Amino acid sequence: MPHIGTLNTLQVVNATDRGVYLDAGELGEILLPQPDVPDTCRTGEPLTVFLYTDSEDRPVATVQSPLAMAGDFARLKVVAETPVGAFLDWGLPKDLLVPFREQNTPMKKGRAYIVRVYLDERSQRVVASAKLDRFLSDTATDLHVGQEVELFVCTQTTLGRKVIVNRAHWGLLHSADIFQPLHSGQRLTGFVKTVRADGKIDVCLHKPGYAKVPDISVAILDALERHDGQIPVTDRSTPESIRQWFGVSKKTYKKALGALYKRRVVTLTDTQVSLNPDSRRQVKGT
Repeated sequence: MPHIGTLNTLQVVNATDRGVYLDAGELGEILLPQPDVPDTCRTGEPLTVFLYTDSEDRPVATVQSPLAMAGDFARLKVVAETPVGAFLDWGLPKDLLVPFREQNTPMKKGRAYIVRVYLDERSQRVVASAKLDRFLSDTATDLHVGQEVELFVCTQTTLGRKVIVNRAHWGLLHSADIFQPLHSGQRLTGFVKTVRADGKIDVCLHKPGYAKVPDISVAILDALERHDGQIPVTDRSTPESIRQWFGVSKKTYKKALGALYKRRVVTLTDTQVSLNPDSRRQVKGT
């Protein structure tokens, strides 16, 4: 069954001067307005569209993709303050409403906020909410250490960055595990670092523990080959220097470097790492 607030592939059933009508099953025939109709659109053929409601709350289709769909979290800018709530720019001609009851504090025009887009079952309108806790759990029983997860970056705290994990849970990315610029609303891939006894989740941007060492080892070898077999980044270099070169902590870098040294792939001095000519690419692909 087609759903409002998401992408749907529907069959074109009729063409008129106003646009084309699409078979949306229980929702009836839905109009795709003429300005949106692709030149290749033909009656009887399928067409992928996004469904939402127009200013009169009638289902309508568009071939444009919004910045967020029902079920998504997004950082969107307020374009209007009205008596019914704030309206956000979500990339479609009709702006997205955040009712007053779904605002933590009154939203201000020109500012951006993190919201969750959802379909209001009562009105069948696509709306947004800034009350994120309603949609997220503080704990997780379905995640394990080392698991790759989808992260959505939220607010800065004294401990690090609050993140949304797999669009379902709150998680924490500790400051000690951040080695690249992050901004609110950013989406990226991360890994579960720990699931604490209380079920709360800590995440990191690289595979935790020794599992990530082979990846960093390959990055070290790549850097050595690009710099004629020598780099000025050793186990005694500053954390800042290591982060600039490889984007990881000093602890992680030392693990990877130690693994290469034990396998006699590199030699070390106080000031540089050198690649042994007879040992090139020994860890590539490990």
